[in-house]
Amino acid sequence: MNANTPRQSPAEHDESAKQLLSRTAHDLPAGRHQFHKERLMAQIHQSQQEERTAAAEAVAPARTRRLRPAITLPVLAAALAGTVVAGVALNDNSGVKDAGVATGPALTTHIGAATTKGVPQLLDQISLAAAESEGTHPAVKPGQYVYIESKTADSFVKTVDDKSSLASHALHRRQVWMSSDGTKGWLIDPAVNDSSEGETLSLPDEQGNTPVGSLNHPTYDYLAKLTTDPDTILAKIYKETKGQGNTPDQQAFETIGDLLVESYPPAELYSALFKAAAKIPGVVVVNDAVDAVGRHGIAVARLDETSGEREEWIFDKKTHVFLGDRSVKVTASTGEDALIKPGTVTFTNAIVTRAVVDGMKQTPSATG
Repeated sequence: MNANTPRQSPAEHDESAKQLLSRTAHDLPAGRHQFHKERLMAQIHQSQQEERTAAAEAVAPARTRRLRPAITLPVLAAALAGTVVAGVALNDNSGVKDAGVATGPALTTHIGAATTKGVPQLLDQISLAAAESEGTHPAVKPGQYVYIESKTADSFVKTVDDKSSLASHALHRRQVWMSSDGTKGWLIDPAVNDSSEGETLSLPDEQGNTPVGSLNHPTYDYLAKLTTDPDTILAKIYKETKGQGNTPDQQAFETIGDLLVESYPPAELYSALFKAAAKIPGVVVVNDAVDAVGRHGIAVARLDETSGEREEWIFDKKTHVFLGDRSVKVTASTGEDALIKPGTVTFTNAIVTRAVVDGMKQTPSATG
């Protein structure tokens, strides 16, 4: 898609969205379907608005972000170290804004050395730290909400007038509220929402569907009922994500990673997930990785040999608390993906706050 692509009618946009979501749903990492749907629908709504005001507005550069090989969606992801994106502020009037977020050069980082040495020991330590957090990891009661605040950004291929280049979206704040059963929620993210007030995630959706809890819709109630046996949970993940992703092992690793980021597993399950991850072939340790807000930590990672991207879960080196995750391009690609050089951070996220609150749009500071 480029800036000269003929515009579709609103009806055609909605039909295109349904077809695109249908074609790509089986390839998307578990747990990210809702996020991608939010971004896709936001793009459609934005395009419809541009259709109505095209005579008065300049056409914004269109862009495509390649999340996984053979999966092209106009989506945002998460964030990189503040030192990399410090020059791209949200209110930088000198920069181009895309979906409400300033754009700038591609995000880059040093590619940390990876080793298989010490993987089981590190994941045991992380699992133990997760189990010990049970006293500070309250259950979510009916009427309460899981609140997750993060900092996000990403790199993507931007195409204008048939010319492609690599760009990024600036570090920005993302806030999500979700009820224990997953039927009520709210999202505030300038990369997704037209309004600074955000938008509802409450179900049923626009098609009248109310998804039940699953690995693709990991509600707290669903997670609370899952087995905490590492072998059983890993077998379940392999079975329910069969056919998704580039390889079964990579998809299993990414599914666990998704559960670490924007969901709220009970402490016992949280601990079991790390024990399960230790059983996935190809998992490595990266001794130095940097999260979205510049915190250095140690990463549990796995290289997707198809995409050439390494998925990294970043933990505090002393406490083993989960800080965030990122995807780093490690090996070179061909074709359009050749623009994404090794060392490019394509996806990264830093968890700022994860808590249980008593009301929609309430923050922990407002409850004290």
